Amino acid sequence: MSGVVVAVGLCRRLTRRRLRSHPRLFAFLVEMLSTFQICACTNELSLLGNVEPKPHTALTLTYGFTVLHGLTLAGSTCNPCGTVQPMWGGGTSLRMGGLKIAAQFVAAVIARVFMHFIWSLEMAEPHFGALSQGCSSPMQTTEMQAFCIELLFSVVFQLAVLRAESVNPKYRVHLIALLITMLVYAG
Repeated sequence: MSGVVVAVGLCRRLTRRRLRSHPRLFAFLVEMLSTFQICACTNELSLLGNVEPKPHTALTLTYGFTVLHGLTLAGSTCNPCGTVQPMWGGGTSLRMGGLKIAAQFVAAVIARVFMHFIWSLEMAEPHFGALSQGCSSPMQTTEMQAFCIELLFSVVFQLAVLRAESVNPKYRVHLIALLITMLVYAG
């Protein structure tokens, strides 16, 4: 995953230098690269989360990846809901918001294909047989309970993020990473 983070960082830097004069292409590529990093790391985290000791490994990786993404992907939303919010508030045009959402979906598909390729190489023990296992539902509850939990956690998270805006930026990323890790543990 360090290779993905370094490559995305270099590509974002190159994009900033070369494409500042083309705002739409610049926004599309930066959002696509950022979302690719998040999706690729999340796919890998889903495999590494099953490594012993459980749940310590998964929670440590969740916190670490969240801090890493918070520090390296400043200015990107990497989430359609996070893009729609400024559109509703009038901070982003409909065209730019649509462009960013399209970039996010393109990046998600590319990250999935890329991770399947990486897993097919079986370079690490968790990758052995990862493709043959297929997808399974991570929900261990009913759909209604899962919906209620997701709704509650979304409200708690959004309120905490709004409150964290007044925190010093160098501590904010750790505060949000801790909150996400606690919600993952509780959920």
